[in-house]
Amino acid sequence: MSRLVLPGASGGLESYRMVGQPLKLGTGARPARSRVAYAAAHVVADPLADNTPGRPAVLDWDATLAFRHHLWRNGLGVADAMDTAQRGMGLDWPATAELIRRSAAEARAVDGRLVCGAGTDTGTGTLEPGAPGVAAVLRAYTEQLAVIEDAGATAVLMASRQLAASASGPEDYAEVYGTLLRQVSRPVILHWLGPMFDPALAGYWGSADLDAATQVFLEIIAAHPGAVDGVKVSLLDADREVALRRRLPAGVRCYTGDDFHYPELIEGDPPGSSDPGGYSDALLGVFDPLAPIAAAALAALDTDDLPGYRKLFEPTVPLARQLFGAPTYYYKTGIVFLAWLAGYQSHFVLVNGLQSARSLPHLARLFVLADEVGLFPDPELAAARMRGLLEIAGVSG
Repeated sequence: MSRLVLPGASGGLESYRMVGQPLKLGTGARPARSRVAYAAAHVVADPLADNTPGRPAVLDWDATLAFRHHLWRNGLGVADAMDTAQRGMGLDWPATAELIRRSAAEARAVDGRLVCGAGTDTGTGTLEPGAPGVAAVLRAYTEQLAVIEDAGATAVLMASRQLAASASGPEDYAEVYGTLLRQVSRPVILHWLGPMFDPALAGYWGSADLDAATQVFLEIIAAHPGAVDGVKVSLLDADREVALRRRLPAGVRCYTGDDFHYPELIEGDPPGSSDPGGYSDALLGVFDPLAPIAAAALAALDTDDLPGYRKLFEPTVPLARQLFGAPTYYYKTGIVFLAWLAGYQSHFVLVNGLQSARSLPHLARLFVLADEVGLFPDPELAAARMRGLLEIAGVSG
């Protein structure tokens, strides 16, 4: 196995011999029967374009769509145009709208499941972070929702920075979401993203008190029966997610967005608990790099093979915690880094220049943890690419 010299967390260099064997998980999988699972997919930047900070996003469409087919082949649904795709961090609305249309066409061709994020980073004129007013926020949501529904996809109503800045209290959230839920043509997913993923979303639903915010959230859902397929919760608080899912109306799914506690949340409550049989479905950024492992783990869950499920998923948690470590909103850098090492794209370049958003020691640790769980289909390719990155940084050996 390959040996590399890697930068450590303390600032020194450490010798590392790769230990992982590629997991033999097959070349495809059917969608899980016992859970609904979506991977929030990243986009592949065009490395020859001017994808520097502040410039319009330019994507490599062939590679971006090929990665979505990789997720579908592994039996996962695709959650597109979400924060994993750099919404609010470089992916502008024109590129997002094109992404939605192209992904929807590809999904139809293979009967793949697809949901797409509707946000407020556009409208009658572009809504930049600030306080544009609740009416302008509603117009922006409506415009994006129309693009998604016209493409034939299911919408995820994403948490809005602009609404957080404009709303004066819970009543404004009730007005905006109520108006949208009355006009949708099919049930949507509501999206609650915590401030660890985006600090501009602090106080969402009209309160910094999470208990009060949860109550507003639940009241909005209850007021619009049949319009909500489920809720995506990304608060990185497993106990709070379990408490919320127990209060959801019948038929409304809880899609975990908790990239720290996903194995136990998806597995669900054991017999004898206060809510036996309760579980979370999944809409996770961490499923982007973990797609083959996630597919195999969910297949084990379908056959009630809990030891097999845990054996596959539990070793991935240290990798997920490193990937989504603070500042959490830069996790996209690690997602693309792992896709490059694994051979799903030819370069390590992100929209908005975000390949520079994580340190070399952080990336080196991701390399080690991914190797340990057998995530690289071709370990020698991963090693060669890691060496190339190290050489650019002046590390050799």
